[in-house]
Amino acid sequence: MKKLYLFISLLVIASCISKKEITINNSLIEIIPEDLEIEKEDNLYYKIKTVLLHKETEPLSLPIINLNSEERLKFSFDDLNSEIKNFFITIEHCKSDWTKSNLMQSEYINGFYKDEIIDYEYSFNTIQEYVHYQYFFPSENLKPQISGNFKLKIFDNYGDTLIIKRFMILENKINIDLNIKQGTLSQNRKIKHELDFTINHQNLTISDPFSQINVVIKQNNRDDNIINDLKPLYIRNNQLIYDYNEENNFFGNNEFRHFDIKSIRFHSDRIENIKFDSLEYNVYLFKDFKRTFNNYSIEPDLNGKFYIKSQEARNSDIEAEYVNVTFKLNSNYIDYGDIYVVGELTNWQLKNDYKLKYNFKSKEYYTTVKIKQGYYNYHYAINDTSLSHFDISSIEGTHYQTRNSYQIYVYYKGNGDRYERLIGFTKALSKELF
Repeated sequence: MKKLYLFISLLVIASCISKKEITINNSLIEIIPEDLEIEKEDNLYYKIKTVLLHKETEPLSLPIINLNSEERLKFSFDDLNSEIKNFFITIEHCKSDWTKSNLMQSEYINGFYKDEIIDYEYSFNTIQEYVHYQYFFPSENLKPQISGNFKLKIFDNYGDTLIIKRFMILENKINIDLNIKQGTLSQNRKIKHELDFTINHQNLTISDPFSQINVVIKQNNRDDNIINDLKPLYIRNNQLIYDYNEENNFFGNNEFRHFDIKSIRFHSDRIENIKFDSLEYNVYLFKDFKRTFNNYSIEPDLNGKFYIKSQEARNSDIEAEYVNVTFKLNSNYIDYGDIYVVGELTNWQLKNDYKLKYNFKSKEYYTTVKIKQGYYNYHYAINDTSLSHFDISSIEGTHYQTRNSYQIYVYYKGNGDRYERLIGFTKALSKELF
């Protein structure tokens, strides 16, 4: 009888895992897929916030550095449960689609296979206490020795993974000529960007570009709407030409919304009210409205990024305050999907904290999230279950004039190679071309 009960229990758990969630002691626990960047925010022992990974002195940069160079990445995060804990770091080599490669650690790590994060500071003069941790990579103890995609993983004494962040190591072997323009087809000209590009590989012999080369194209470094199935349309001497009319198009969407909470003493242009109740700060943004059919309007933005800054602090890493920010979106109720706040502040993922609730009385969506002081960009998106990615343009509108950042990553796996090398990278702003 016990064996039968155990078998049924395992079947139930397996069924739930396929749905990416299980129930334990009447609590819903989300199963986090390995291919997503994670940071555990709802845990009795850890409350991880503001996970950042960028070049050492460039807070808004992409986490990509050259192989065997002096460049370093700065990785940092806060634990709002302010007791010092032991955190460890390792790296994992991945294929171009971010699944784990078949290499052993000894084939891609130079040094130890893990290192301890010992650089930390307590928050100073903040209502919300936290511990700020940081690590500079590569370090003397942990270095990559090949190029490609990597996952940086943070785990605790028990081996539980708490944070996963993605970064790239580049060995530049090719040149990429990129041309961003309005969509060629008539139905795309007013709403989409087209990316035509040529790979010049004079310094690298490519015998079969259709199987050896994999190109990944991103908009604002998002992962939900990547283009990764293009093959060269023409091959000429040492050039691979990608000149499509439809397959290389992205919706332009709209300029990002923003809010500025670098100071909580004064109201910036998007702040309706700031309240302090002796325990925490509460910031209320002005109500947002849908921009689906609005004309395009120029507005400076960070293409979805954010940066941490406290105007009154000397060291924002440990002196910036955590505040509760309330978003409001005026809209009729949408019955075919949920609405989320998205951007770099959510790792371009649909996070439960950023899922909006609906108030039928005031006819508006709203949510409140705890975030660190700084300057933020964001969009609203609908998680339409009929789409393979979340839909931004239905709320924000889409225009060819919108200024977006585009990235192209080129991977190469030669005959006999056991892994995909990252041999080329370029980025460009669409605003430079309109």
